[in-house]
Amino acid sequence: MCLCVEQIIMTFSDLNLSTSLLNALNDLGYTRPTTIQARAFPVVMGGRDVCGIAQTGTGKTFAYLLPCLRQWKFSKDTAPQILIIVPTRELVVQVVEAVKKLTTYMNVAVVGIYGGVNINTQKLEVSEGMDVLVATPGRLIDLMYDGSFKTKAIKRLVIDEVDEMLNLGFRTQLKAILDLLPQKRQNLMFSATITGDVEMLMNTYFNAPERIEAAPTGTPLENIIQTAYKVPNFYTKVNLLIQLLTQNEDMSKVLVFVATKSLADDLYEELKAEFPERVGVIHSNKEQNHRFNTVNQFTNGTYRFIIATDIIARGLDISEVTHVINFDMPEVPENYIHRIGRTGRADKKGISISFITEREKDNQDKIEALMNYQVPILDLPEGLVISDVLTEDEKPKIKMKTHLVKLPKKEEKGPAFHEKKDKNKKRITVKVSYKEKMMKKYGKPIKRKPKEK
Repeated sequence: MCLCVEQIIMTFSDLNLSTSLLNALNDLGYTRPTTIQARAFPVVMGGRDVCGIAQTGTGKTFAYLLPCLRQWKFSKDTAPQILIIVPTRELVVQVVEAVKKLTTYMNVAVVGIYGGVNINTQKLEVSEGMDVLVATPGRLIDLMYDGSFKTKAIKRLVIDEVDEMLNLGFRTQLKAILDLLPQKRQNLMFSATITGDVEMLMNTYFNAPERIEAAPTGTPLENIIQTAYKVPNFYTKVNLLIQLLTQNEDMSKVLVFVATKSLADDLYEELKAEFPERVGVIHSNKEQNHRFNTVNQFTNGTYRFIIATDIIARGLDISEVTHVINFDMPEVPENYIHRIGRTGRADKKGISISFITEREKDNQDKIEALMNYQVPILDLPEGLVISDVLTEDEKPKIKMKTHLVKLPKKEEKGPAFHEKKDKNKKRITVKVSYKEKMMKKYGKPIKRKPKEK
């Protein structure tokens, strides 16, 4: 009888972890590894290249950090030994924080770099040396071309959320980075989905990677309760959200996902008067400092809820999110999984609530087909005000019947100008003979008299 790894390993103590890492995990309150952590650890420790497939919220960050940090060795060299590439600035910050938490009892220096801030400041920080470098592809390639740090010491490369990285257009940068790294290294790739592009990247740059799959995208997380309401329009959604937040005190840390940046701003304008100083908004058009401050205020409890777009979904790793509200249903089914994966983390229960209009029914069907799970529809709560006000996007479009005028054929067209008056006509000088002049004057030919000699 063969038992899988996670059945044998009951706690982190059963893994081959150092005392320093075990003490840090104990301080954080973690005792039992998740499925992806238990399956990935022995394979990574064995030196194999790895492709980990697991959805958001399953503990992927610790799945690669624990074995990498377990194999880390102190060096006087200031060049990084571990390189971690992630798609967003927020994820850089959160991975750096995760490294710091795990290395409380270790002498490990970690640096995070990303675009949107002064590159000279980051050059100075990198020049001081580090053991672990966490970076977004664009800023990383800038510093590599600039020669700001040496790549020869890199022993392990981690590419996290690689499918999202390719979706954001980082394919060229990733290939350039991989070409500049030392050939002898261990490659670890983690992704929620394996697309054709991910396969191509892996086949080109990885050495016979072992696939480790745990709760791939499409598998509904067991610790997340999913429900939905059918609503007619935007302003009814606003009324429903206000009512739920007002009547349910257990909705203490809520992420509200919307379809677009403009909708995020519109919803914020509707809610800020109802919940002054308790709501924030975050999307890619907001300045970096605004984004960091919003996340910090949400994390420390100043904001009760924040409004976000899908591009932020994978960059948020906030503990104890009680509820995820899908104010709009995403067009990409996998994004629904990434959204709801923000709650129910670290074996805690979470709740996902979706607002669905008739227009979004197709999106709902695709999501349920992906999960092979039908989200229960709840009755609208009593007292909900059903709005009859429509946004410009919701108003029915009036289609005007256009009548085409039949143009005459080219040959049927008349002249494009009128006949000129005689006085405006161009005068043409014609030479007339004497004989013709006489004929016209006398009506008969008259000969000239011969000159006398």
